Amino acid sequence: MINHSGQKIYYETQLLTTDYTDDTDMENLIHEALSEHILGVAMAVLNELKPGLDEKLYESALVIELLERGHSVNQQKVFKVEYKGHEIGRLIPDLIVDDLVIADPKVVSAFNENHLAQMTGYLALTGLRLALLLNFKFAKLQWKRVVR
Repeated sequence: MINHSGQKIYYETQLLTTDYTDDTDMENLIHEALSEHILGVAMAVLNELKPGLDEKLYESALVIELLERGHSVNQQKVFKVEYKGHEIGRLIPDLIVDDLVIADPKVVSAFNENHLAQMTGYLALTGLRLALLLNFKFAKLQWKRVVR
């Protein structure tokens, strides 16, 4: 998919099993090791808390687990949004891991175009290249990579 700025946007969806494996071709992924680690942390959190709780509970648990594993985490970091030189609001991604990857926990039946559009906007405004949508609704973690 090409966005309005002419940049390619890629979406990848996978299910992560309880043994932390997936069937993604990992050869050319952006932030491969970090994204694998975030997904493993998310699965550990899901295994401990079980599915279907409030998103903020998973967010807080992810922060604890990521910090314990040596990552830096910005939770609810505020970015100013400007239009033609005027501040028009603020953007607040849930988590930014190691200043490289946006991690956004969800508890939804399925990811939809609004989730993808939100991550695309977050990537454009933060200047980051990778966002991970993490769905904690089911016993198996569902995830989607959004790449700018």
